[in-house]
Amino acid sequence: MFKADCDETARAYSISEWWLEPNTRGPGAHSHPEDDVFFIIAGTMSILVGKKWIDASPGSFVLVPGGVTHDFQNRSQQRAGMLNFTPGVFEPEMEGIAQWFKEHPPGDVR
Repeated sequence: MFKADCDETARAYSISEWWLEPNTRGPGAHSHPEDDVFFIIAGTMSILVGKKWIDASPGSFVLVPGGVTHDFQNRSQQRAGMLNFTPGVFEPEMEGIAQWFKEHPPGDVR
């Protein structure tokens, strides 16, 4: 769900809200040229930055510089949520990403 989309920000950035159920994998390790910023709003989200996993609790801010491999998972027993801030160039890809998740539901991290 978008909290701010490109139309609202003159294509400068977008903010999306992500929720993962307990013990759920995210999108898988990937990288792209743009920075990725995560702000945890509930639960604990495990975020891969390069080769290091960070267990981020509510209020945590994690910056992944452009080009750095990253991923996220909920390895906890509670639902976890976060806001994701991305440059506006990323938003047009979200429809395809959402469709991919429908066709490839997140797996169990255990």
